[in-house]
Amino acid sequence: MFDIPEGMIYLNGNSLGPMPKAAPAAINSFLLDEWRTELVSGWNTKNWFMQTNTLGDRVGNLIGAAPGSTVVGDTLSIKVFQAVAAALALTPDRRIILSDSGNFPTDLYMVEGLMTLRDAGYVLRTPAPENVLDQITEEVATVMVTEIDYRSGRKHDMQAIISKAHSVGATVVWDLAHSIGALPVDVASTDADFAVGCTYKYLNAGPGAPAFIYVAPRLLDTVQPALSGWFGHEAPFAFDLDFRPMPGKIDRMRIGTPSIAAFSLLDAALNIWDHVDMKDLQKASIELSEAFIREIEARCSDLKLASPRDPNQRGSHVSFEFEHGYACMQALISEGVIGDFRSPNIMRFGITPLFLNLNDIKQAVVILEKILVTKAWAKPEFQKRALVT
Repeated sequence: MFDIPEGMIYLNGNSLGPMPKAAPAAINSFLLDEWRTELVSGWNTKNWFMQTNTLGDRVGNLIGAAPGSTVVGDTLSIKVFQAVAAALALTPDRRIILSDSGNFPTDLYMVEGLMTLRDAGYVLRTPAPENVLDQITEEVATVMVTEIDYRSGRKHDMQAIISKAHSVGATVVWDLAHSIGALPVDVASTDADFAVGCTYKYLNAGPGAPAFIYVAPRLLDTVQPALSGWFGHEAPFAFDLDFRPMPGKIDRMRIGTPSIAAFSLLDAALNIWDHVDMKDLQKASIELSEAFIREIEARCSDLKLASPRDPNQRGSHVSFEFEHGYACMQALISEGVIGDFRSPNIMRFGITPLFLNLNDIKQAVVILEKILVTKAWAKPEFQKRALVT
């Protein structure tokens, strides 16, 4: 179901998923059978206007969300801003936003920007990830964390954090960018308040694919959208001059006109997930990641495991520390083994069972061992830093 170049071992689906074989037909169908023939009528005849919701429900199904509680559109950064702003409005008398030092930096940047706009004395605290639970106190307004650490793959205990936050009257915003499509998630049974994420990693919907936002159904009557775009208006085509959020619906978290072209690719990518059981996927991920770790530790003693040893405490990528990690990754990429690098010394490998098997894992380590033994990473061409690492 995936179009991966011949001879490539792709260990970077945690950063950008490969192209589904159905993607070209999907985008061509949009171009030739929708936009070309329908033009502006497509908003009705092809139901473009409600794809934020119909695709949102399909994405929501992968995180255990009830129908009508998830929409797609915009970027993950925008969705983080939206969710945190809405969460803060639910506890207007509190000023502490709690995150952690392992969170993806853009999440922290978006909160810093929000704090500047509000200018209301908010403080962002970023303890070490393992200390988040102990720092959830009655002064915390909202906890904003990424379930799976983007560097190490360490997994937060979603249920424990939500339970602790709710016990002190705080809310929680989950970034599921490295969770959705990687392991089972159930926002309903854990009583999550808000969740956001992207669809271009494990869901394979393409570079810059739409993000999503989930709001617990119990909050849909009260949550206030800080970014009040016309798609979230109670009556978008009345063109009133004042904003009134769509009452009691996730539609109020829609913002502006989305990319319908991108939606066509997301729709094609989601078709793959109709065939996947997330528990089976996680089991396969653990089997492959454990084999990967065993092979590297047996063959590549220069590398040190940076991910949790316990497979139940990590997501679906495995990271190793190496002094010359960037150059070594460039050498690997030149041999057709695609992973990525995260500063300061992390070599990161996505374990994605939908298109990887045990032979891929073993062959990747054989190539890595050769690079380390021959010190091929020391070649000048592997030292130059590219714009994207």
